[in-house]
Amino acid sequence: MPVLEIGGLTTSQVRQRISQGRVNITRDKSSRSIGQILRSNVFTLFNAIIAVAMVMVLLTGQWRDSVFGFVIIVNTGIGIVTELKAKRTLDRLSILMASKYLVRRDGHDVEIAHDQIVQDDLLWVRAGDQVPADLEILRTWGLELDESMLTGESRTVRKSKGDKAYSGATAVSGMAIGRVTAVGEHSYAAKLAAEAKVYKKTHSDLNEGINRILKFMTFLVVPLCVLLIWTQMRTVGGWDAAIATGQWRQAVVSAVAGVVGMIPEGLVLLTSLNFAVAAMRLARKNTLVQELESVETLARVDSLNLDKTGTITSGGIMFDRVDMLDDIPENSEDRRDAMQALFDLANEAQPNGTGAAILDGLGGKGFSERPVAARIPFSSDRKWSAIVRGAEHTGGSGMTAWYMGAPEVVLAGLDGQYRGTLERANAIAETGSRVVLLAKCEIGHEAAVAAQTFAENPRLLPSARPVALVVCSEHIREDAERTLAWFREQGVRCRIISGDNPRTVAAIADKVRLTGNDAPRYMDARDLPDDLEELADTLERIDVLGRVLPEQKKAIVQALHRRDHTVAMTGDGVNDTLALKEADLGIAMGNAAPAAKAVAQVVLVDSKFSHLPDVVARGRQVMANMERVASLFLVKTVYSAIISLGVVLTAMPYPYLPRHITYVGALTIGIPAFILALAPNTRRYVPGFLKRVVAFALPGGIATGLSVLLSAWIVPRVMGWDLARQSDLDSLRATSAIILFLMGVFVLSRVASPLNSWRGALVAFFAACGVIGMFIPFVAGFFALIIPTGTTLIATGAALLIASAIFAVCVWLVPKIGRIITRETKTR
Repeated sequence: MPVLEIGGLTTSQVRQRISQGRVNITRDKSSRSIGQILRSNVFTLFNAIIAVAMVMVLLTGQWRDSVFGFVIIVNTGIGIVTELKAKRTLDRLSILMASKYLVRRDGHDVEIAHDQIVQDDLLWVRAGDQVPADLEILRTWGLELDESMLTGESRTVRKSKGDKAYSGATAVSGMAIGRVTAVGEHSYAAKLAAEAKVYKKTHSDLNEGINRILKFMTFLVVPLCVLLIWTQMRTVGGWDAAIATGQWRQAVVSAVAGVVGMIPEGLVLLTSLNFAVAAMRLARKNTLVQELESVETLARVDSLNLDKTGTITSGGIMFDRVDMLDDIPENSEDRRDAMQALFDLANEAQPNGTGAAILDGLGGKGFSERPVAARIPFSSDRKWSAIVRGAEHTGGSGMTAWYMGAPEVVLAGLDGQYRGTLERANAIAETGSRVVLLAKCEIGHEAAVAAQTFAENPRLLPSARPVALVVCSEHIREDAERTLAWFREQGVRCRIISGDNPRTVAAIADKVRLTGNDAPRYMDARDLPDDLEELADTLERIDVLGRVLPEQKKAIVQALHRRDHTVAMTGDGVNDTLALKEADLGIAMGNAAPAAKAVAQVVLVDSKFSHLPDVVARGRQVMANMERVASLFLVKTVYSAIISLGVVLTAMPYPYLPRHITYVGALTIGIPAFILALAPNTRRYVPGFLKRVVAFALPGGIATGLSVLLSAWIVPRVMGWDLARQSDLDSLRATSAIILFLMGVFVLSRVASPLNSWRGALVAFFAACGVIGMFIPFVAGFFALIIPTGTTLIATGAALLIASAIFAVCVWLVPKIGRIITRETKTR
């Protein structure tokens, strides 16, 4: 460690700063408290309606009619567990690694934990350290920082005296000592983390549609429930008689039957279960879904912003080739000598990314370390490195100096004209590759003494001549081109957003055919407009953006939202967290920074970009199938509302019990819907979910409601039933339950079509289950099912025929009326 004359803070100064709270501690503020999560999931409109209905039935003692209430427990449990998992992930958000750091206090170097660092401390930053707090560099010994997690640029940055070093950066070489200028929540990384920690509930079209239905039904349920209770009390002789005889219990149960039928409780549960199943399936493909609703968002994505490093490229540098400038044969001694010199140049104590790639590439070709007489390590200020090799290593009579560095810098220091060499290097650089120049200079015997002082007096000898261009490239993921082609075919617009040079990023984008056969259009983000509307217009014409700042990434997502795009964002660094949080869907790689993984809704655990099509396809399956099965549940809502209204207007007993709707709903809606929801489906989601579902549900719901009401009005008169007698009322309710079941099978057939596959077998199976259940004593007794006999059988059969005819007419007529109304509304 270099000897310093500065002593740093004294013990008393450290104590003073600790007492003032100027310590490197970030308070762990939860995104949402456990109490808030419990309240938001328990106290919902859906739970309130179902819970009140369940309590009312339990008060009557008819517990078998209250089984519908268990859906609250399951649905609420799924929601709570999911959000607690998200909370735990967010609360663990940590950008800085917990390791020991060296500070100078009282004239001595002391090793402390990162949370013991105070403001104004003198902090050593050594190779391999992650900067724990914001610093001002006081002295440096070749410190280079990797700030890619903060800025997005994959290149290292050389730090000089007076420069800033921000928390979250990583030292890749050299060392420095700096004064701490910001600690804890005031540091750059902590500010990013604080904004990223803000909890944002994923928007769900499906849940939004269901909630709109629930809100609408609330306006009907409350007055209708009051009217139903009042009506049912009248059917048993009025309030006094109902209370005296205990008939009030039956009246309450009948009223609840109407209320519960109007609430699509199974749809709420099925949505949560379907999201959970999709998340488990994705987990088997190394894709972690951290918020269940994000599965649905996958189906709606039409704009995908990709971070180059970590997504298109793996983040590593690969040695590509050596282009000799002279016509030198492949296996010649001169070529091997140049390759050995290149290996020795790269073989520094702490090589940068390019040097490490060269060592790895040439090491695989059989080259190994050889002694050198002198060495000048690579410097970002000089942009070159050098070695001197003795005659015993070159086979010549003197010594040789070899240089490796940026072509434009090295060539500018040489005698002679090398414009052609520079143009060749620039042409290679424009393809997205990194290029360094290898140059050679014979320095002879008289320079042997000078070799000993070569490293102390770095200089570029003008007599050196270019020998070769060394080409390295970023490692492009093998699955990148194939995955991007899939997104193009699916109509998803992909853009690459990076902190690197836009020309380099555009060259890589062209290699992976980001825009197919067309050349990607690129732009430097420093030229982007600040106004979001202007930015949105600009983005429509741009495929690649370079030199993008973290704040700009967030603004880009916001601008795309202005054009009603559903935006997914991939990222792996701290600099991506704000954009990941702002996007409709944040996707992080498994090797990403902890901050990026914590705020993303989806994490590709093995960092394979090729998983994204599976992720999007799974989202489309959920959304397309849920749209299909949602109609089943809304049919029940429609006919329950119609029947309840009919009961109120005619003051008749409710034609079926809550347990009847539970039995029919399970066999024709709930269980079949769950199976249908898991079927393969890759149809792209189109906005208008609620409108299409309601349009499909109306014919079946109207047909079922009319059929049950007509049966309840006509059959008792034909059969001579007195509905004041419990036995006759039970017979009516049994007949109504059979009609409900038949209509449920018809609706299921429409939803499951085409029926010339396993779907037809599914409908037949559940139809058979419903019939067989009526012959099983326990099932029939529990659900109050009665097999009609004699004249009742004839009346029931006639009612079923009439119901079938009504269903056919409604399916044909209702859509036509809807189109006429829609057309007239538009005309007006």
